[in-house]
Amino acid sequence: MLHKQVPLGIYEKALPAGECWLERLQLAASLAFDFVEMSVDETDERLARLDWSREQRIALVQAVAQTGVRVPSMCLSAHRRYPLGNEDDAVRNQGLEIMRKAIKFAQDVGIRVIQLAGYDVYYQQANDETRRRFREGLTLAVEMASRAQVTLAMEIMDYPLMNSISKAMGYAHYLNNPWFQLYPDIGNLSAWDNDVQMELEAGRGHIVAVHVKDTRPGVFKNVPFGSGVVEFERCFETLKRSGYRGPYLIEMWSETAADPIAEVIAARDWVLARMAAAGLQEAGDAAA
Repeated sequence: MLHKQVPLGIYEKALPAGECWLERLQLAASLAFDFVEMSVDETDERLARLDWSREQRIALVQAVAQTGVRVPSMCLSAHRRYPLGNEDDAVRNQGLEIMRKAIKFAQDVGIRVIQLAGYDVYYQQANDETRRRFREGLTLAVEMASRAQVTLAMEIMDYPLMNSISKAMGYAHYLNNPWFQLYPDIGNLSAWDNDVQMELEAGRGHIVAVHVKDTRPGVFKNVPFGSGVVEFERCFETLKRSGYRGPYLIEMWSETAADPIAEVIAARDWVLARMAAAGLQEAGDAAA
């Protein structure tokens, strides 16, 4: 296991699809990951997790205890379909209900961080009213999270509303609540016209986790590591210098690939080599 300087995790959608979490965590353990990030996206199948029975929730907790691989975070992208800024009250209320269920789910199974998608709306046209409703919805969400002691963390997105840490920090200052923090994606940050290192410094003290992937301008997913524009070593060095010591999460969508395990191993070793060069991991820390 990777119990050294920093925890390294893998996104659920990088691993073969399925609903058996014991098998998924056993696989992650065999690949030397410390944790797996759960996805609750806009599909009915993954949204249904928020309605799991008590027994299903206990089974996940037991799988974590049995394998030693944690599930400390949830990527909650379901708000693409049910955005908090939607002008249709029925859709927006569904988004708030998803938020309530996700927080209760996190509380039950030990998830500490729910990553929020920074969309006021996704499939509709944004305007001043959608942004106002989004701010109001975030305020309600953070109140729920505060009572549950669950951290909500805003991702830096593939969407102009939240495409920099500076913009996300505006929401952090607006909400002024310790249960609302930032979850930057160094790939998304790099795909926009950002001063990436300055942006990472701007998030000092508010970053609770970091997504690791490669990107190109306008291309935010499925860019092979090393073929994009992300300066991984510089990003890792900046984060270390700024005092960040939290987890890093390799974000991939290889669950439907011909050989997802081989793709994950190659990505893990590539990322670990850059972490070692940046002083985050020892050079010999990669699993055999």
